Amino acid sequence: MLGVPGRALSFGAAARAYERFRPGYPEELADLVLAYAGRPVRTALEIGAGTGKATRLFARRGIAVTATDPDPAMLAELRRHVPADVRVRQAAFEQLRADERHDLVYAAAALHWTARERRWERIAGLLTPDGVFASFGGPLRLTDPAVRDAVAAARSAYLADDEIPSPDGTPPAARMQWPGTELRASGWFTDVRQSEIRRRVTVSADDYVGVLSTVSAYLELPPHVRQQVFDRIRDVLPGTVEVTADVTVHLARRTSQP
Repeated sequence: MLGVPGRALSFGAAARAYERFRPGYPEELADLVLAYAGRPVRTALEIGAGTGKATRLFARRGIAVTATDPDPAMLAELRRHVPADVRVRQAAFEQLRADERHDLVYAAAALHWTARERRWERIAGLLTPDGVFASFGGPLRLTDPAVRDAVAAARSAYLADDEIPSPDGTPPAARMQWPGTELRASGWFTDVRQSEIRRRVTVSADDYVGVLSTVSAYLELPPHVRQQVFDRIRDVLPGTVEVTADVTVHLARRTSQP
């Protein structure tokens, strides 16, 4: 699909696994976004909805959500889990047109797949005056350093790293992380905030490997190689593992003009 990175379209093959193994989002996240908005949020547009983990969160609050994603397999899975009144549209972010404006536009672990060129102008064009933009997500990391090192060693012959670096090169130790860095510099948004929702979950070793089966770095590997990597990782895992599943949240408000 024009304008969509191939890696961004790798998830469809793992849509059911994505739904099964990826954790959903806590109610605290919706509370945070809606409190920031400071006024009723009636309509929302979701960028890169995937299987609808975040779609459900906001639809449950009575918001009319339009869920968009370029991958038909992901949207087919989404339709199985979201309320019937959620509007579903197969489209990449770059294909969206500002024929409707929304009180809220948000992306759940999907914004890094969008094209940087005119990103913020496009998002601003989808928002009502003073509308809110939210981006949230974060990697799932093994909490135990020893287990984490063992997994890194097990995959090292195939992958040096399985995470996605900051799109604008912001160092991990920086106080403001991407996309907050770009939001501040864009001229289209104000009152940029960053916060963290801390979570720890314990899962079986098999379910942790299931999570890895939804990560783009592994999905890009040939199937037989991918299985070899998963077998090696599974061999070094204990029966259950604790996973850090913190959610980093960025919020910003559309300015009246850039």
